Amino acid sequence: MIKKKAEQEVEKRHVMRGGTGEVTIRHYLKHEEIKARTRLCAELVLPAGASIGPHDHVDEDEIYIIQKGHGLMTDGGKEFTVAAGDAILTGQGASHSIKNTGTEDLVVTAVIIQY
Repeated sequence: MIKKKAEQEVEKRHVMRGGTGEVTIRHYLKHEEIKARTRLCAELVLPAGASIGPHDHVDEDEIYIIQKGHGLMTDGGKEFTVAAGDAILTGQGASHSIKNTGTEDLVVTAVIIQY
């Protein structure tokens, strides 16, 4: 299956998970299109100052791959900076959040896998 960019659903979420600003989500594929137990496969775009607030994933892993920009991530009570090329594995009940601390968009590929 090939899903061209023009065919991918785009949505905007204001104060996502209690964060700040507006996050644009471009769904590469919707969960019902994937046979594996995948809840999300998308690109997240956080403009300067935007964030996704603290949240957890029970019985799920979430993979973030930073495509562009840099930001500040919290995961399991620890805080660290992230930049283009970084890959983060979170979930398994740990609380996490991410914030764009730069001046350009923070672009993240996000995949949530259920188990």
